Amino acid sequence: MSATAPAAQPAKARTVAARSSIPRASVAVPAVATKKPASRKRVKGSVINIAVMTLAAGLIATMAIPAYAFNPQTAESAQFKSSAIESMKKAQPQSVQVSQTVAQAAVTRDAASATTEAQLANQKAEAERAKVAVQFAAYSQAYSGPSVSQFLAHPPYPNFSLAQVFNVAKQYIGVPYVFGGATPAGFDCSGYVMFVYAQFGISLPHSVSGEAARGKTISIQDAVPGDLIVMPGHIGFYAGNGNIMDAPDTGRSISIRPIWTSDYYVVRLGI
Repeated sequence: MSATAPAAQPAKARTVAARSSIPRASVAVPAVATKKPASRKRVKGSVINIAVMTLAAGLIATMAIPAYAFNPQTAESAQFKSSAIESMKKAQPQSVQVSQTVAQAAVTRDAASATTEAQLANQKAEAERAKVAVQFAAYSQAYSGPSVSQFLAHPPYPNFSLAQVFNVAKQYIGVPYVFGGATPAGFDCSGYVMFVYAQFGISLPHSVSGEAARGKTISIQDAVPGDLIVMPGHIGFYAGNGNIMDAPDTGRSISIRPIWTSDYYVVRLGI
């Protein structure tokens, strides 16, 4: 048994020796594998360099285009050199003279006129006056009764009474307003008062302020129908209970209505 054990050891040793005797050249594969990434980096770097050079060349070419496009030597051979280059070379300063007559004619032709606000206002006022004149002419032809002057010469109511004044004034309710009117064909506010009081022999001017100045101012508590209510630019008869009987304005007629303002005072005539 001891003689066979030593014989097995040399065989194992030979196996190890045989393995160790394999040439080292067969182990060189890993070295080749490690060199491939380096070559890829070189290729990638070369591609980047080429791209950068191409881009730079493009930029330089782009910057050179304007210079090339306007190069006089190149333009000499262009199809339109006669109209482009030669015209610029031969162009000389020029002057144009315009006669004074032509300049004046142009100014006169270009002159414009406009209607001012004052002119428009005058035109509107003139149109209103023409309208009133037509109305007044029709109004004058519509009444043929006694005039104010005839009433003053022969008053139909010689005995003055405020109650009678109011009763006479009520007869004209419904008469239309006419600017400047002083007859039953049409009244304005002061013409109405003037016409009524003329029938009692009392002469009044055809104006609000003139009529108000002929009487005596009294309080509203003392007022009775027949007294006068005076406002800025307007006048009428007091109708009792805070009302006025008057010729209002264009488009309306004599009527009784409430006093609409506190800016008024009362005047009494005949005392």
